[in-house]
Amino acid sequence: MTEKEVYSRVALVVLIVGLGVVLFREMLPFLGGILGAFTIYVLVRRQMLYLTEKKQMKPSWAALLLLGEIVLVVLVPLSLMIWLFINKLQDFNLDTAALIAAAQHVSDLILEKTGYNIFNMDNVVSVATLLPKIGQSLMGNISSFAINAVTLLFVLYFMLVSIRPFEAYIYTLLPFSKRNKDRVVKEIYVLVKSNAIGIPLLAVIQGAIATIGYFIFQTPQPLVFGLITCVATVIPIVGTGLVWFPLAAYLALTGDWFNAIGLAIYALLVISNIDNLIRFMLQKQMADTHPLVTIFGVVIGLSLFGFIGVIFGPILIAAFLLCVNIFKEEFLDEKKKSNAEAG
Repeated sequence: MTEKEVYSRVALVVLIVGLGVVLFREMLPFLGGILGAFTIYVLVRRQMLYLTEKKQMKPSWAALLLLGEIVLVVLVPLSLMIWLFINKLQDFNLDTAALIAAAQHVSDLILEKTGYNIFNMDNVVSVATLLPKIGQSLMGNISSFAINAVTLLFVLYFMLVSIRPFEAYIYTLLPFSKRNKDRVVKEIYVLVKSNAIGIPLLAVIQGAIATIGYFIFQTPQPLVFGLITCVATVIPIVGTGLVWFPLAAYLALTGDWFNAIGLAIYALLVISNIDNLIRFMLQKQMADTHPLVTIFGVVIGLSLFGFIGVIFGPILIAAFLLCVNIFKEEFLDEKKKSNAEAG
């Protein structure tokens, strides 16, 4: 290779990386929609091929039909859930007088035993300043959801209308051997299917079962806390306990010990264990993902993409680990094997 060829190759790589960094930074607000398009593409790919290759439907019409399906099955239910949450949140009314009195009583007991006043003005001010930030974050996530929903539909349409050329182009770019290219494609499909279907399905079922318990044991705003429980299910280890435990504590503080104890027992026996039961029933459809991948994936995904990151975060980490394993097998293990044979 001549010096000119080396210069051209290096310059081209630098140009690609530089432009890629600039574009990535500018497209970061839309990244959730782009990743969502890739995710849903994997789920509806077979339907698209069936409509275009077996039913001989025009790709543009088939893509529009599938976009309509996505809107009805995914976006409309999510929008209704967000609307219901906001609507119920406006009517949210706790018995603040009883709660403050009970909390003050508990605070007095703690002050007497430990000398620490948890109900002092500094703590109250800290909680008060936190509430507007929560509201701003919620509104920001709602706006981001609307923008990324439009981005998702726009990107997905163009991916579907040129499905075969798009897949061939991506396949040629994968820096692996043919065997590992097929392996990557297969494992990514399983990961996407597991996270895009399994995580929301688990969340909806656990949230519905929790909502039944909230109605039975007369918690305030059971539908609102049921929706919050759906979200909390994606947080590993603690999960739904972030919702039902404070609710049980609230009922206890207001003097409703019967419902407080009943909710705690129901949550420990039913809500917390239904996750394992559902995973056992769906284990053939779920990827064998390590819990640490889920934990860090959720944390990283939330910080990068907002709420939708609970799906993409674990996929990104699992895909990264898959690439590392393939690199190890293709280069490091092969090199060791070659050195052993030569020795």
